[in-house]
Amino acid sequence: MSRPNRPQRRIQGPQSALTDFLASHNISAQQIRLDAEARRRAAEAETETPAAPQDEQVTEAATASTSTGDGVSTERTSRAQTTVVAGAESAKRKKAQAAVAKIKAKKKAQKRKRGEDDSDGSEYDDLAEAIFQRSAPLPGQMENCAVCGKRFTVTAYSRSAPDGGLLCNPCGKELDKEEAAPKKRAKRVPGVISGRRQVQSKILDGTYRPGAKSLMTLCIETLAKNINLADDLGELPVTAVDKIARNLSKNRLIDARTLDLFLQPTVEDLFIYDGSKLGADDYIRIFQTAAKLKRLRVCNGVHFKDEVMDYLLSRHIQLEYFYLHGANLLAEEKWKEFLVQKGQSLTTLKVYWTDKHFTDEVLALLEKHCPSLTRLKVEHNQRVTGEGVKAIANIKSLRHLGLDLREHVHSDVYVHLLGKIGQDLETLSLARVPDADNSILDALHNKCRSLRKLRITDSEVMTDEGFARLFKDWGNRELKFIDFQKCRQLESTQPRENPDGIGLCSNGFRALMAHSGRTLEYLNLYGCRHISPEAFEEVFGADKVYPSLTKLEISFCEQVTDFIVGSIFRSCPQLRELIVFGCMKVKDVKVPHGKLLVGVPNAVGMVIDGDDN
Repeated sequence: MSRPNRPQRRIQGPQSALTDFLASHNISAQQIRLDAEARRRAAEAETETPAAPQDEQVTEAATASTSTGDGVSTERTSRAQTTVVAGAESAKRKKAQAAVAKIKAKKKAQKRKRGEDDSDGSEYDDLAEAIFQRSAPLPGQMENCAVCGKRFTVTAYSRSAPDGGLLCNPCGKELDKEEAAPKKRAKRVPGVISGRRQVQSKILDGTYRPGAKSLMTLCIETLAKNINLADDLGELPVTAVDKIARNLSKNRLIDARTLDLFLQPTVEDLFIYDGSKLGADDYIRIFQTAAKLKRLRVCNGVHFKDEVMDYLLSRHIQLEYFYLHGANLLAEEKWKEFLVQKGQSLTTLKVYWTDKHFTDEVLALLEKHCPSLTRLKVEHNQRVTGEGVKAIANIKSLRHLGLDLREHVHSDVYVHLLGKIGQDLETLSLARVPDADNSILDALHNKCRSLRKLRITDSEVMTDEGFARLFKDWGNRELKFIDFQKCRQLESTQPRENPDGIGLCSNGFRALMAHSGRTLEYLNLYGCRHISPEAFEEVFGADKVYPSLTKLEISFCEQVTDFIVGSIFRSCPQLRELIVFGCMKVKDVKVPHGKLLVGVPNAVGMVIDGDDN
């Protein structure tokens, strides 16, 4: 039985990457190898040939040049051409040798990686060398310029391009000019001044921290600069997402597109620190997407309008924390509907800059409809009066209270408030109360036992004796945060004289530090200009240490001197920032390493990160 004729199958071993590359470009590796061997044999034959025939060839060339009638000139030209060609061939040969050496090293590295013997690699040497061998064009031949691509006639003076090839005459001249011209020095960018100004701005904003930035901070700043390239924040922790939101809000980058980065169906906390570019539809979209939302903070929410509140009321969202800033278009009736329908789960309510739509009637609903409310803050409000403060006094669950009202509220109203809920308050902030008197301080002394933070600012009636009575033998635990800025005498023909002791003066300051100095972390005495230098020197004496104080402001305390500032740094080992604006007697202070002294009246403006160890 005869077998059918079948095409023979050739089984070949693996080919090198170089052979595959040549085959893909229709180049025969075998032919290149044969040509290389032929050239090698020809070179060996020329080496073995005696020198006499070469002299005969030179003689024949000289005879031929003589017959032309201009033998000397032709001979010189021939020699120049031979020199140019030899130089070009030498440069090409060096370049080819470097490329061949690179290929050899790569092949050896690959073989060592595979565990093979790399001693026998001669079969690729000739092939690689043949590929890179290319004779340079001779003078009189045509060539394309390596820069402009224009075709030109090669001469003995044609320049070689930096990346290989030859240059035409115009491009060669340009290259000569570039090589001859001295390199221009780069302009010095005044980065030191710019960096210093940025640091000073951060110090005044309260965001400056000495030392290198953390890796998370650098990543967040990089993300904020390239926020248009981000599609999703992934599974980042809440703290990281909050820092990203703060950074974007600082640069006014929160808009309808970037808002989607923070919206997830499972998100429970959403903090928008600048919602000025968000419309009513964007706020509605928040409640459409985040069905499990519990904590919402919106700053500059100018478009948080009635229709947004209506949609919130139609959803099954139960907010526990609600912070709204600048929602001036939200009507009073919508506030009432929100508290009636959603107030059961509310534990924190903070309302800022609502002007005329958050009223006493709204506050009166908190007692009945917000049984779990523990924190309330109403600031920059023009409608809340003493009646609203009396309504707040009925909220038995309240632990933290902050008020900054524009309507006049009598001191007796605050005394009534403290008498009813003062024993449970942990935070009390009464900002800008010019008519508040000592009766409020006495009520604090008699009723409050749990305070950790106390702020009373801009009082023009409270006296030094009242502050001293407050802290002397006070049954309240030691405070961590005290802010008594601008509690001083305001209207006087002689402001340096204070016979009635208006404001926080020396005795009140001594009593304050004696009571809470050990645990105090933040102290603001801005504008308390009647504290004597003797009181400062006594409080921050050599035997006094305040281990927890990290920030102290004594701006416009006119009696502060260099010695007092040095005593403060010595007595407060953890102090990070000391603010001394308006203290004109502070002139030359050695700031300890890692501390900040802000507001020094000199050309620098402030001393940053002292170098005195």
